[in-house]
Amino acid sequence: MKLHSAVIALLLLMAMPSARTEETAAMIGSKPTLTYEDVRKVARALEAYTQKRLLGEVWKRPGLAPRDRSIVTLAALIARNQTIEMPYHFNLALDNGVKPREISEIITHLAFYAGWANAMSAVAVVKDVFAARNVGAEQLPAVSVTPLPINEAAEAQRATSVQEQFGSSFPGVVQYTTDVLFRDLWLRPDLAPRDRSLVTVSALIANGQTAQLTPHLNRAMDNGLTQTEASEAITQLAFYVSWPNVFSAMPIAKDVFAKRPP
Repeated sequence: MKLHSAVIALLLLMAMPSARTEETAAMIGSKPTLTYEDVRKVARALEAYTQKRLLGEVWKRPGLAPRDRSIVTLAALIARNQTIEMPYHFNLALDNGVKPREISEIITHLAFYAGWANAMSAVAVVKDVFAARNVGAEQLPAVSVTPLPINEAAEAQRATSVQEQFGSSFPGVVQYTTDVLFRDLWLRPDLAPRDRSLVTVSALIANGQTAQLTPHLNRAMDNGLTQTEASEAITQLAFYVSWPNVFSAMPIAKDVFAKRPP
């Protein structure tokens, strides 16, 4: 079965909970994909939780739009290099209104926040999803773009703080943090700052990297993410990155919420 055919078949299966398939060893490249029938043969309760609780309830909760739930889920899958569910979720994200150029920028952004290799693993999946949906170069971001406006005062404060803490010991990291991350990557216009922050926060929680969660969650809320949306994003993440990672993040998020102006 060609890759694009496997992707479409899997998407149709996941969209129809009652569907069954005889091909319980379908392949996407060298990666096996799972059907509901496969899951039932191994863990009937897990299949029931997937359909009734995760897809039937969590994804339909108010407070966070389906588009944003897709962004959160993609960030988690990419950050953890969990490719087996990527074809379904990249297709679902497109159906939920995430644009191809936004998916491209999510992957590019996460190369810096989740690692180059994890971003490349996502590229290997998305190239075939894009091909199956006839996504061409004209729908993707350019390399050179007109950057978004920058808050010079806030950026100067951030750069000064990092320079004072780490400049003498790690000048290369400090330089690239300023020049590449905050004066280039974060200013790319094809992913809104609010969505870029949502991706970053999701990736940090997904990988248990709570040390930077306070500044990035504050930045997300400065960029327009509401407390309700942040709470629902963390609820969504519980099912995709584990309860322990979410419980590690919740005290930090609670503290951020409490210290924000009403």
